[in-house]
Amino acid sequence: MSIRERLSGNEAIATAMRQINPDVFAMFPITPSTEIPQYFAQYVADGKVDTEFICVESEHSSLSACLGAEAAGCRAVTATSSAGLSFMNEVLYVAASSRLPVVLAVACRALTGPININHDYSDSMAERDSGFIQIYAENNQEVYDNYLQAHRIAEHPDVRLPLMVCEDGFITSHAIENIELEEDEAVKKFVGEYNPENYLLKPENPLAVGPYGISAYYMEARVAQAHAMMNAKKVILDVAADFEKTFGRKYGLIEEYKMEDAELAMVIMGSSAGTAKAAVDELRKAGVKAGLVKVRVFRPFPGEEIANAIAGCKAVAVMDKSEGFSACGGPLYAETAGACFNKAKRPLMVDIVFGLGGRDFTVDAAKSVYDRLAKIAETGETGDIYTHMGQRER
Repeated sequence: MSIRERLSGNEAIATAMRQINPDVFAMFPITPSTEIPQYFAQYVADGKVDTEFICVESEHSSLSACLGAEAAGCRAVTATSSAGLSFMNEVLYVAASSRLPVVLAVACRALTGPININHDYSDSMAERDSGFIQIYAENNQEVYDNYLQAHRIAEHPDVRLPLMVCEDGFITSHAIENIELEEDEAVKKFVGEYNPENYLLKPENPLAVGPYGISAYYMEARVAQAHAMMNAKKVILDVAADFEKTFGRKYGLIEEYKMEDAELAMVIMGSSAGTAKAAVDELRKAGVKAGLVKVRVFRPFPGEEIANAIAGCKAVAVMDKSEGFSACGGPLYAETAGACFNKAKRPLMVDIVFGLGGRDFTVDAAKSVYDRLAKIAETGETGDIYTHMGQRER
């Protein structure tokens, strides 16, 4: 039976970690993810877990320690944000290419410069091609639920890839919301024990760790890794189906909100989707056929699913909460547009970069996006495809 509670996103993640009781937690603090190891350290001190809790000298070291633990057949976790994730960059690629299923909690925060501790997706989007699975949450319930599913996805024999559980810094990491927790034993049963068949340092089957990949073999390793990411789609859906059967809450790669007959739609991620849903509700009452597609899983990218969801729309705005510096749009737009490129039926599409460094995104702001989409649908003219929203001079 679910337990009603009020928790921040950080405490929800720490609670899920406590229930799973990982073998190793290697930590280095950085705002706004610091509370996760703080909460977990208290669980260690109180004897509620028997996790090996390691304090290291940097984020590079924290993920490195997790890699060593995973190579020894242990279930390892850590948490970080912003520059901490950037400092892990080298080790992110090592984790993914070594097929070590570390679960990394990321409280997403803007990257310098100028220095900023508030939310956008600069950090996680900068690492989108590192080989990590990436799952994003709209609210604290999803943060908790995503974490409960993360280990089963990452550790699946058809996948064996590291995974980022992403929440919005301060917006979900620190805000307290009503949440349903599951009983400890139910969580343990759902997640299961980690018993890798052939981990790298297994005494009965010793393997070289970190070998030089000469040209004759490097590409084969990369292709195998790419296939594992493709496999992750089905595994994510299978785990979500079992999660729904066990705990009653439904998840997919994307969420379609009032898209059945939508003519105008947003593609958006994270907590901003909740704001946009409120705008959709108001517009629907006014007779506007507005809808929304929330991207829950960014890696593997659900391109086919998004393209099918928006195929019947007249105009779509892709909302990027990170700047791609490509001079033609952000990362969510680039991948969404790419997924639609060869479709015979696709909507007119624009990219809107918004919310950088914690800039407010309100219901009225969301409604103004739909107003713009209505004009595009009426005239057939997109105007500038790549624009920014919310900066002061506008």
